[in-house]
Amino acid sequence: MISGNSANIKVSTVLAQKAKAYIELTKMRLSLLVSFSSAFGYTLAMGGRVDWLQLTMLFVGGFLISGASCTVNQVWEQEYDKLMKRTQSRPIPTNRLSGSEALWFAGILATVGLYVLMISTNWLTVGLATLSMVLYSFVYTPLKRVGPIAVFVGAIPGALPPLLGWTAATGDINHAALIIFGIQFIWQFPHFWAIAWVSDEDYKKAGFKLLPVKGEKDMKTAFQIMTYTLFLIPMGLLPTYFGLTGINSGVVATICGVLFLASTIKLMRDPSRKSALRIMFGSFLYLPIVQIAYLLDIVN
Repeated sequence: MISGNSANIKVSTVLAQKAKAYIELTKMRLSLLVSFSSAFGYTLAMGGRVDWLQLTMLFVGGFLISGASCTVNQVWEQEYDKLMKRTQSRPIPTNRLSGSEALWFAGILATVGLYVLMISTNWLTVGLATLSMVLYSFVYTPLKRVGPIAVFVGAIPGALPPLLGWTAATGDINHAALIIFGIQFIWQFPHFWAIAWVSDEDYKKAGFKLLPVKGEKDMKTAFQIMTYTLFLIPMGLLPTYFGLTGINSGVVATICGVLFLASTIKLMRDPSRKSALRIMFGSFLYLPIVQIAYLLDIVN
């Protein structure tokens, strides 16, 4: 009896560890942010009056597809992840999961995610979701060792979630959909480059080349980061200008944009890891705060 209980406990422990490893593959925080951005686009398109079942299905489908993309990314980069301190503890480098197990998991997530979108939205949304997954997993990922063109390519799937939400609600793409896509697209550049600056030593170990202007952490790169952040200020006002949202969210977007810009100017004056960290954390705050402000503006 005791040995049987011990065996059951051991099996349960192994299963729990496996489940935890599979969950880690999905990059939970990133995938939840993707799902939130999709829900944001959907709610904005619906003017705040949502079909909660459809919204839930969109949220789940977006999460599963993002999780599949993140998993394929880790299969591609399993040998490089072993070289970097920030990724050495991931499931595949630590042999908690094999590459084949991860690929099967990615296939299941992608299939279920696309099916969920297919039965709850429309073919345009399913097509865009497929495009996002292909660009992230099979174009952006290998390009990271080629050069900073990877950031441009990666910014496309990174900006597609709100567009997916919009098309799920409306079935088409108009100027308003392109505006919310554009804001998230431009945001990707300071976001990516701040991370690349902070993780530069690790990235070089793996041969990743994401920083612009010859990949140096210098004034030219800091200026590039500042320039793209500067564009966010007028971009953030476009939803107000075109009547998609009200003046309150325009004020919030402008304040957030100016604060974000100030952190990039600080990097130009002090090109240090600490200054880059401010931009990185600022980018994490900017997008959800501005998107929530837009939503609050349409429901009030």
